[in-house]
Amino acid sequence: MTRPNELGELMLDPDEAQRKMDQWAAGLEEKAQRYAAAQERTEELRLTATSSDGAVKVTVGADGGVTALEFGNKARTYPMEELSRQILATMHQAQGGIAGKVAEVMQESLGDEDQETRELMIGTLRSRFPEIEEEEPTASEPPPPPPPSASTPPPSQAPRERRHEAPDDEGNSPW
Repeated sequence: MTRPNELGELMLDPDEAQRKMDQWAAGLEEKAQRYAAAQERTEELRLTATSSDGAVKVTVGADGGVTALEFGNKARTYPMEELSRQILATMHQAQGGIAGKVAEVMQESLGDEDQETRELMIGTLRSRFPEIEEEEPTASEPPPPPPPSASTPPPSQAPRERRHEAPDDEGNSPW
């Protein structure tokens, strides 16, 4: 901030000391405004990813939280386990872009100021939300065929065989 001789000079000239303190305070206020603007822009960030087949679309905020979840018609054909896997994979894909977007906002708002703090923050985001390359989904089983249309008659069913139980079994039925 000041050199050893400069401190003595400032003590001799109170007006110069006041001017330097005002400059320092103005610099801090300006820096606080830039950081507030960067924080505000970061809080407004939204990143969206869509599964390769369009079944799932996930939007996340800069904190990684899901802000929107949408399903395409293809999602109806997936078994629940596969749909869950698609949701998580797509969410992780969206989250993988958080560190890069926050780094862009900080660069635009702060320039090269405070590199150490920025690197620490971006490093933390990268460890929480690593970038994930989009990959083709590998379904554990193919999606079921679409439901029959109204013009398709339902498949015929064979008559069921009736089973007669002994009277002793009636009291043991859990149903």
